[in-house]
Amino acid sequence: MAGDSECSSAAGGKDDLGERGEDTIGTKYKDVDELWGSELAGEEGRTNWYAGAADYWEARDATVDGVLGGYPETSGPDLRESRRFLELLQKTPGARRFERVLDCGAGIGRVTSGLLLDVFERVDLAEPNKKLIEAARAEITDPRAELFINEALQDVRPQADRYDVIWAQWVLLYLPDDDLCQFLQRCRSAIRPGGFICVKENVVLDGEWMVDKEDNSISRTDAQYKAIFDRAGLSLFHELKQACWPPDLVPVKMYALKVATEAQRVPLKRP
Repeated sequence: MAGDSECSSAAGGKDDLGERGEDTIGTKYKDVDELWGSELAGEEGRTNWYAGAADYWEARDATVDGVLGGYPETSGPDLRESRRFLELLQKTPGARRFERVLDCGAGIGRVTSGLLLDVFERVDLAEPNKKLIEAARAEITDPRAELFINEALQDVRPQADRYDVIWAQWVLLYLPDDDLCQFLQRCRSAIRPGGFICVKENVVLDGEWMVDKEDNSISRTDAQYKAIFDRAGLSLFHELKQACWPPDLVPVKMYALKVATEAQRVPLKRP
């Protein structure tokens, strides 16, 4: 397994993650080294970065409109395309039965109730905001939703060999690159043989990465995500762009990742 030092290099590195970017208040960065060096500096840097997201979500309503940032109309297309993606994975030769899934960044349980309980036999939910996870607990009465985990993703340690799929949607954008890499490494041991780690996130397909200072999130490029997946010891099995998406929003992509053995692992192209 890749170590913490390998993930630390994923926080920057001009040979792979060094594209230019900027934030929503106009600060421009020559590369992600400069971004994370600025945002995570000092003893309180990382704490302050995460506090920005925590404060943002504490102020949001525990509703579909609240968790989708005022775009509730995107929920239907989002769930339909996610279902199509999972169906494609189920149809691949040798695919294992979808028994248990972990919903990361579960919020009010929108994806669990609208999709995952239809596809899987058991669902666990992980969400850092207590208000949102308690709303999910109150709304979802299906006993097949088993664990409601109120914990920040950078601290979540999924139980070993428990899941057929780990589904992480619109939550990895809050993790600095090194914490994201380490989270994915921890997910590796939680996935049963033949299972998938599925990532669905805002992805910049044309242009530079962007940091949103309102909630301390980063919209990474496709190349940045793929480089981090590779650093975490994961191979890209399938990818799909979200269809029927408002043109004024950042595009969304889905990635299905598998644990890469040293024999299987082929380095992905660097940006």
